[in-house]
Parts: sequence; structure tokens; C-alpha cells
Amino acid sequence: MSRFSQVKFGPPIEVSVLNERFEADTSPNKINLGIGTYRTNEGQTWVMPVVRTAEKALAADETLDKEYLPVLGLESFTTTATKLLLGADSPAIKENRAFGIQTVSGAGALRLGAEFLARTVGYPISYISKETWESHRSIFPNAGFKELREYRYWSNSNRGLDFEGLLEDLNNAPENSVILLHVCAHNPTGCDPTREQWVKIADVIQERKLFTFFDSVYHGLASGDLETDAWAVKYFISRGFELLCAQSFAKNFTLYNERAGNLIFVVKDTDVIPKIKSQVTFLIRGMYSNAPSHGARIVTHILNNPTLCEQWKGCITVMTARYKDMRAALREALERLNTPGNWSHLTSQIGMFSYIGLDEKQSLYLADKHHIFKLPSGRINICGLTPDNIEYVANAINDAVLNVQ
Repeated sequence: MSRFSQVKFGPPIEVSVLNERFEADTSPNKINLGIGTYRTNEGQTWVMPVVRTAEKALAADETLDKEYLPVLGLESFTTTATKLLLGADSPAIKENRAFGIQTVSGAGALRLGAEFLARTVGYPISYISKETWESHRSIFPNAGFKELREYRYWSNSNRGLDFEGLLEDLNNAPENSVILLHVCAHNPTGCDPTREQWVKIADVIQERKLFTFFDSVYHGLASGDLETDAWAVKYFISRGFELLCAQSFAKNFTLYNERAGNLIFVVKDTDVIPKIKSQVTFLIRGMYSNAPSHGARIVTHILNNPTLCEQWKGCITVMTARYKDMRAALREALERLNTPGNWSHLTSQIGMFSYIGLDEKQSLYLADKHHIFKLPSGRINICGLTPDNIEYVANAINDAVLNVQ
């Protein structure tokens, strides 16, 4: 008998199962609204032209080698990445109270930050929004937190933020709980707090002595404006909060498989920084030793070249404009069909994803009858929609709403 005969199947990864079903479907009309990557109007995965330009320049630079990076990463990358989110004029940067650690994309930044908070600092409880990126549910317990809790976020009745429920749950959180907050373009709901609501969230976190851990995946891809999308983090820093922020460049640089990430620390006292870095070094050595260089060099090369940086911002504009166009087109098509319900949330939500409002039975119906694949939770990837398939999708949703209860 094998020593591993007692091993049981692990839980399925929803989005992977969805992709497998999509790939196995032989219908010429099949549509994938599940996978979280940007698609063009032709339905193709896009690599930003500015990324191609940067890669050619890096390939031609014979001074670059394949030597290991330092354990804490490429310093030019972490410095540039931190300034991108916090702003070069951030008081935390000017006072040397903010620094970055290169990680294996955003997921690696989350895991490293969670390990530090749970094992090194000793925080016992973490909170995630009830609707969230599914990996959050495994990252925090696996990192050593004794308990994972949820705060309310989504109201299905009004298809928007359950702000009162959110505040109530944070008010009831034990002191020193770690609160994970999405910086912008909340995944999966596409629903963000207003600035006034962010102020009240900060009030509760400060009053209850909770710890803030931000997750920044869609910087620039919510509003199309980098300053607007980073407002919540900058506001918390302006109020003197110590915090961590996991920063990913998979979505906003189309570097999905290059795994370029940064973990930002903002502290009150610079004396603690050497101690933090020593502990994080120890954690990284026990995890992945050091991060890959290629994606980090691409990001650094683009952001530190004014011409390329402007081209990158132009790519962000292209992506966000397409999100908005597809949201408006789907809403218009559903309203034209007189599909039951209010579909205004499609254009009030922002970013790559939308909680469209269909339940699990209706989602399965879309796949089985119409070959449209989306997560059972109701999340769709907006840019899985194209000018050519928008009417087909709208008619299928109309059918599901009318005939599946």
C-alpha cells in the first residue's frame, strides 16, 4: 500500500474548473466570463505594447545577467513601485517610514505579509470581506492566523455595498484583528466605498485598534486615474496609520505569469525597519528564497522612463474605457429586452469584475444551455464581453432570469 493512500482530494479551484469546462465545450458560441485577465474586443489576451517595448530593451542590454536577486528583491523595483502607489510626495516616503519588499506577485505579497503579521507580530485573527478573491480564504489561515472571520460587504437586495453591515462587523472585531481591504475595483463585486465611507471605515479601525492590510491588484484599472484609485491608501497614511499593502502588477501591466509583486510596509518609527527587514528576510528564505527578476525589471524600466510611463498610462486608459463601454452596452441590451430587475449596478460598479446578480442555478443554466461560463457566485469578467457577443449574452441572461427561479 502506498504511503500516500490516505491522501484525499483537495477542494476544487472554482475558476480552474470553470476553465476546464469551457475548454471542453465544443460549441462555436462558447464564451468565457470567468478567467480574470484582460481581453480585447476580439476576445484575445492582450500584452501591452509598452511591455513588448520594454522587453526588447532589456533583452538587448548585455549588462544584465541571471544572477540571484537579493532576498528582499530588486531595490529599484520596490522603491519605484512603492512611490507609484503612495505618491512620491507621500509623508511616509519623505520621512523614510515606507519601504517595499519584492514578492512573487500579489498573492505572494499577501502570503508574506500574513506570515509576518501572524507568526512574527502574533496577531491571531484576520478579517476578509464576505465576498472576496477566493485565495484570501486559504492564504490567511495557511499563514498562521488562528481564526479567519468575515465582514459583510455585498447587499444582494440593492446590488451594492452593505455599508452598515460592514461597519457593524468592524465595530465588533476584537482589538488587534487584521482587516484586509481592497484598495479599489473590489473583486468580485466591482463595488467600492465612497471617500466619505472610507473615512468612516478608518474611524472604526482607529477606534477599535485594528490593523489595516490593503490589497492593491487593480491600481489604475478602476477609474483609469492612478491618483483616484490610490486615494484610500493615501488617506489612511495621512491619518498616521501603520499598515501593509500587497501590490500586484499582473493586471495593470498585463504581466500575469511574470509574478511581479511588492509588499509595502508603512510604519511610525524608522527604528523598527531593520528589525522588520531581518524577520522578513528569514520568512522569505524559508519560502521561496528570492523573487524572479524579469517582471520586476519590466515594471521598473517602464515607470522610470517618462515616455514609456506615459505610454503605459495610455494602455490603462484603453483598458478602463473598454470596461466602461461593455458595462454600458450590456446594461442597455438588458433594459431594451425589459429583463426583470434593475440593471443600473452594471454601470455603477467599476473595474474588471461585476457581481451581475444571477444566482448559482441561473449561472449553471447559462453554461448548460447557452455555453456561457461564469462563476456560480455571479461574478463575470466584463472584458469577456465583446461587441460581437454582447447581444447573445444579454439574450441568454434574459432567458435565465425569466425561466430559472
